[in-house]
Amino acid sequence: MRGLIKRIFLFLFAVGALQACSNKNVENNIKSLERRVAALEGKSGISPASATNSTSEENEGDPTKFPVMTFEQTEHDFGTIKEGDIVDYTYKFKNTGSFPLIINKATATCGCTVPEWPKDPVPAGGEGVIRVKFNSENKHNLQTKYVSINANTKPEVTKLKLTGNVIAKDDSNS
Repeated sequence: MRGLIKRIFLFLFAVGALQACSNKNVENNIKSLERRVAALEGKSGISPASATNSTSEENEGDPTKFPVMTFEQTEHDFGTIKEGDIVDYTYKFKNTGSFPLIINKATATCGCTVPEWPKDPVPAGGEGVIRVKFNSENKHNLQTKYVSINANTKPEVTKLKLTGNVIAKDDSNS
């Protein structure tokens, strides 16, 4: 009986491990389908055929077949602000690759920093912006925040940096 239970456990473990490995393929398939839907809806400015041809799996070995997110700058210092101020900065980029750029998500290191990004594909040669808002409420001294941009680029994650100094409300007179 113990042997049977052990075999069942090992079988379930093996099935779980195989499913975990196939999650990357599922993600690639979803990305491909999203590109196809965008192309069919006419939102991307590309043909359905070229949307199909830019899957990560097919382009794994050829870096020229990926979108390239080229930023004017990836770091910004907002200077000195008073606690409670909300500042924002717009990071400008261009897709210098030869395939449409699709930003899947943008996340910040804390809830005080909120990124906004284009939801539609950015065609090759197209331009876009990532707008980042920073709320300095309950923040003091030097602040460094990062925004991670997940896209169909190589590498998949691009980091933006936002820094500045926050002075306490009662220190603003000095």
